[in-house]
Formats: sequence, C-alpha cells, structure tokens
Amino acid sequence: MNISLGAVIIDAAEPEPESAFWHRMLGGSVTRTETHHFLRADGFPVIVVQRAPEQLPPTWPAGGAQQMHVDLTTDDLAAADATALAAGARRLDPTEDVDPAVRKGGRVYASPAGHPFCLRSA
Repeated sequence: MNISLGAVIIDAAEPEPESAFWHRMLGGSVTRTETHHFLRADGFPVIVVQRAPEQLPPTWPAGGAQQMHVDLTTDDLAAADATALAAGARRLDPTEDVDPAVRKGGRVYASPAGHPFCLRSA
C-alpha cells in the first residue's frame, strides 16, 4: 500500500486573500474557479483554498480549533481505509462498511481529535 499527501485544503470565507497569501509565501501558480483556488508550487502538494462562506477564523492557539483538513491519496483505498480505522480514525462519509473490492473514489474521516481528512484514489 502506498499513501501520499495529495492536497492540503484550506477553508476561507473569501478565497482570494488566502490563496494570494499562500502564493506569495510559496510561489508557483494559482488556478481559480468560483469555489476553489488551486496553488501548485514546486516541492509542495497542491494547496486548495475552498470557498466556505460561513468560515470564521480560528481562535487557536488561544482556544478553539484549527480549520484545515488534509487529502491523502492512495493506490489502494480499501487498505488505506482499514489502516485509517485501525489507527483510530472515524469514518464520516460513507459511514457504512467499505467493500474491499472498491478501490476508487474518496472517503471522509475524522482523526482521533476530530480533525477531518479525506482518503482518495490516486
């Protein structure tokens, strides 16, 4: 089984300032759609700023939660699902058992601390 970091997803009420910040920090290029900005910079996974109109800035570290999630890509979704669950993840979508023969698509989880992440087919 091979798992790699496919993308980092950042929610923002307004994607432009957030994607401009990361573009300035990391260089590369930004491709924009109405709901997502995709930053591609050498040496980094794709950073996606997605429009989340009700997103509020976190108050962390003074309190509250961080507001990001990670997409992991894999060449074996069923094996990665089993690994994630064994490591303490909780499946959010789909919540039903996963057919081991299914090796495509994506699934959403919460880490033991409740932080969301996705497993997606490579």
